[in-house]
Amino acid sequence: MPYPRAFSHIGLSVPDLDAAVKFYTEVFGWYTIMEPSEVENDDTPVGQMCRDVFGDDWETFRIAHLATGDKIGIELFEFPHNEQPENNFEYWKTGIFHFCIQDPDIEGMVEKVKQHGGKQRMPIREYYPGEKPYKMVYVEDPFGNIFEIYTHSYEFTYSQGAY
Repeated sequence: MPYPRAFSHIGLSVPDLDAAVKFYTEVFGWYTIMEPSEVENDDTPVGQMCRDVFGDDWETFRIAHLATGDKIGIELFEFPHNEQPENNFEYWKTGIFHFCIQDPDIEGMVEKVKQHGGKQRMPIREYYPGEKPYKMVYVEDPFGNIFEIYTHSYEFTYSQGAY
């Protein structure tokens, strides 16, 4: 039987790397573990590895690495000629459509997201009204990435089974 693997990191594409580093460090308090830097399509080990991932038809991109309070990595990528989709919330399509962070002060976090250029996508909702104080909300960063905020851990929120 397989054992549960740990989650290591997620990569986000953003149109402005410096603004994204500022947003995520100021709003969520995430640590910068590697300052923004440039990666080129060359014969260095990093250039070769990125060619394996992106193919041969790229020249350069910028990247920064952040870490959350629970040691999950956040890779932020800024590609030249990046394109922001008109609708970045096509949840019915296969692929990742959001990630989630946790903060017991969900109302304060939503306000901080909005003050830093993000959007609140829905009202804050309770999962189990009158039964548990668990809340959630979907928000969006200033770059169009969708994420959710929970007041409690994933395990606590879903530990009693179905809705």
